[in-house]
Amino acid sequence: MNCQGCHLPDGGGVGDIPQMKNFVGNFLKVPGGRAFLVQVPGSANAALDDAALAELLNWMLLEISAAQLPEDFEPYTAAEVGQYRAVPLSDVNAVRLPLIQKIALLSGN
Repeated sequence: MNCQGCHLPDGGGVGDIPQMKNFVGNFLKVPGGRAFLVQVPGSANAALDDAALAELLNWMLLEISAAQLPEDFEPYTAAEVGQYRAVPLSDVNAVRLPLIQKIALLSGN
């Protein structure tokens, strides 16, 4: 599975699948959000090595959500991806919801 196993090619979402475009960078502003992007099934189970996944995540963030990245954005490294990937999520929604709530608080919503 890759990102497009759930999301549209442009980062869009359909139905219960969240929109990534112009939003996903916000995850890097809240504790746990950085790990979350690696641990979701489309990332954690991708047939890419850690270096390639780090490169893909960095490209995706800069391509579809650069304006939402924190000012101190640090690109993912292969070592970091390997560390997060070793602990995949068993319940994506249970982890995503509190992160979305934290993001909403940051934006005043």
